[in-house]
Amino acid sequence: MTQNNWMSLLGLANRARKVVSGEESVIQEVRRGKAKLVLLAKDASANTMKKVLDKCKYYQVPVCMVESRYKLGHSIGKPARVIVCVTDGGFANSVRRLLEEI
Repeated sequence: MTQNNWMSLLGLANRARKVVSGEESVIQEVRRGKAKLVLLAKDASANTMKKVLDKCKYYQVPVCMVESRYKLGHSIGKPARVIVCVTDGGFANSVRRLLEEI
């Protein structure tokens, strides 16, 4: 049930325009300091994973791993997404808390 909760909450954040998807767009938000949480699919390429994890570590942005790119994309109404970020603190804290329960 928690699986559906975080996906629903991420979908709500997306409809509120508080979600950014795509590798370059997310990295840009991390650099600007607007990303509050980054969600990365476990099936991302090694290069993408290293690039994103290094940026997030440097800019002190929390990262949560998600099962697959398809679940991540489905939660925001897109086909498949490897990486998304949440730009609102409230949504970010709630999604992170739900993902940690899994």
